[in-house]
Amino acid sequence: MAMSSALLTDHYELTMLQAALGSGAAHHRAVFEVFARHLPHGRRYGVVAGTGRVLDALADFRFGDAELAFLREHNVVNDQTLDFLASYRFSGDVYGYLEGECYFPGSPIMVVDGTFAEAVLLETVILSILNHDSAVASAASRMVHAAGSRPIIEMGSRRTHELAAVAAARAAYIAGFSSTSNLMAGSVYGVPTAGTSAHAFTLLHSSEYEAFQAQIDSLGPGTTLLVDTYDVGKAVRTAVELAGPELGAVRIDSGDLAVAACEVRQMLDALGATKTRIVVTSDLDEYAIAALAAAPVDGYGVGTSVVTGSGAPTAAMVYKLVAREDSEGKLQPVAKKSVGKPSKGGRKNAFRALQNGTATAELITTTPATPAPAGFASDTLAPGGPASGEPMAGGVASGARPLLHELVRGGQIVGREPLAAARERHHASVAELPPLAHQLSQGDPIIPTLFS
Repeated sequence: MAMSSALLTDHYELTMLQAALGSGAAHHRAVFEVFARHLPHGRRYGVVAGTGRVLDALADFRFGDAELAFLREHNVVNDQTLDFLASYRFSGDVYGYLEGECYFPGSPIMVVDGTFAEAVLLETVILSILNHDSAVASAASRMVHAAGSRPIIEMGSRRTHELAAVAAARAAYIAGFSSTSNLMAGSVYGVPTAGTSAHAFTLLHSSEYEAFQAQIDSLGPGTTLLVDTYDVGKAVRTAVELAGPELGAVRIDSGDLAVAACEVRQMLDALGATKTRIVVTSDLDEYAIAALAAAPVDGYGVGTSVVTGSGAPTAAMVYKLVAREDSEGKLQPVAKKSVGKPSKGGRKNAFRALQNGTATAELITTTPATPAPAGFASDTLAPGGPASGEPMAGGVASGARPLLHELVRGGQIVGREPLAAARERHHASVAELPPLAHQLSQGDPIIPTLFS
C-alpha cells in the first residue's frame, strides 16, 4: 500500500469526529458538496482537475499504527475515536464532475454521501487536491487557447513544492499542454517529458561552439539549442554551422521575444534552416503568449505562471454539508446563512444546457428528476466528449447534458479513467463554450448558474 493519506488533514476534522461520536450523530447520513463560490480574477470559466488524485488519496486513507501512534502521543483524540479510526474505511458514495470538464460558480464539483464520521474526515485532502489542480488547469487552459496550435511544455518544477510540481504537470497536461520537464510526472502519470539543456551547459564549456557540438554529438542535429547565453545572432549561425539545415529548434529565453523571434527566423531562413523551429521561454503567461500570436514562434515553455495558477493559486473551492439525516431517518437540506458566505442546502444534481452545440447555462437542481426549464436544447457533445457514466441518482433532466458521474459506489472506486480521456474531455468541453469565454480581459462567468 502507498503512504497513508490520512494525516493530510486538519486537526479539527478529528475533534469534530470525536464530539460527534460522543453525541451519537457521527453515524448519521450526511451529504457534503464541493463548489467554488466564484471564479478567480474575473475569469470566464474554470477547469476541473485532480479528481483522479482524489480517488488515489481516498484509496490510501487509512489510519495505520504510525498514524494512530502520532494521534495518541499528541492527545489529538480520545481512545474511542482512535478505535474508530483504526478500522476507518469510507463506505459511501462519491459523484463528481469528470476531469477536464469546465465548471462555474456554484457547480457541485464533487458530492460525498456517507456517514458524517466517514465524510467529514475527507474534507481537507479533497479540497487541497481539487483547489490546487483546478487552479493550475484553469490557468493552463487559457494559455493553451492563447497559443492556438502551437505546443506548450510545462517547465515550472523549480518554482513550486516538489510534489506540487508533479500534480501541476498532470493538471496542465489535462488542459492541453503537450509535455512537461518533470520526470516524476512522466513516471507516475504518463505525461510526455521533454528537455535538452540550460545556460549552465553552455557556460560549462570554453565556447558556445564546443557546447553546441557536444549537445549535437549526444542528442543529434534534431535537438533544441539555447541561443541567448551570449550573442543570439552569433549563436544561431554557430548552431546552423554545426547541425546544418536539420537543426531541430532554437530556444530564446530573454529579451524582447517578439523582436528576437523575427530576427532569428530571418537568420535561420537565410542560412537554409527553414524547417528549424523557434521555441520561446522566459516568464510567459497567457497574456505574453497572446502577444506573441503574430510572431514566428513554434512553441512555448511556461513555468512559474502555470504552476501558480497564473496569479490564482487556488480555485476558491469549499466543502460544505448540504444535507443530513434527521431523527426519522430522512435526508433534510441544511445550509449556512453566514454573511458573505451563504450556501444552498440540499443534495444536488448538475446539467449543462446547450443550444446548437453551445453552452447556455449551468443548471443545478435539488430535484434531479425535474425536467430542465423550457428552452434548453438537448444537444450532446460530439464523439470525443465527456466519457459516459451514470449520473447521480434521480434521473437525467431532459434537454441538458448530465455533469455528475459516479466515482465511488459503496466505498469502491468505480470512476478511474486514463489521463487521455480527461484531456479529450477538456478539448470538447471548452469547444462548447461561447467564444467570449476566451477573452483575457476580466469579466463575468460566460454562462449563468441557475438553481431550481
